Amino acid sequence: MAEKFKFGLEKLLEIRIAKEEESKRLFTESQREKKRIEEKLEELNENFHKYNGISPNEDVVYQKLKRYYLQGLQSGIETTEKDLEKKEQEINVRRRDLTVKQMERKTVQTLKEKKYSAYVKEQDRIEQINLDELALYAYVRNSGIGN
Repeated sequence: MAEKFKFGLEKLLEIRIAKEEESKRLFTESQREKKRIEEKLEELNENFHKYNGISPNEDVVYQKLKRYYLQGLQSGIETTEKDLEKKEQEINVRRRDLTVKQMERKTVQTLKEKKYSAYVKEQDRIEQINLDELALYAYVRNSGIGN
């Protein structure tokens, strides 16, 4: 009598859920990479500030080596800042993509919930009709109408 609920777009919902999960994974991975780049930039800046400046007891060779090291750090800082900017743009793209994927999934999810609600109402209606019919038969049998 009662059939099981079947959602015709279940496969589509599963695909959209999988795409959303993949998008979440990529977004999280990008955030993790950005954090790693920020830590690298912080370390480079700390080293630059640590070795920047000339002490009176340093010899000329040490000062020259230190200057080359500082130039390397400066170059590394600039490169890392560019990498950080690119990563922030990537994160923004991934965030927008994730938002779109979530909306697509929620659209089908809402449709499924509405269909399920309609299915439950229909099942309740059928059950009520059957109960009314049984009550009517019991009444007729007990009252002796029809004999």
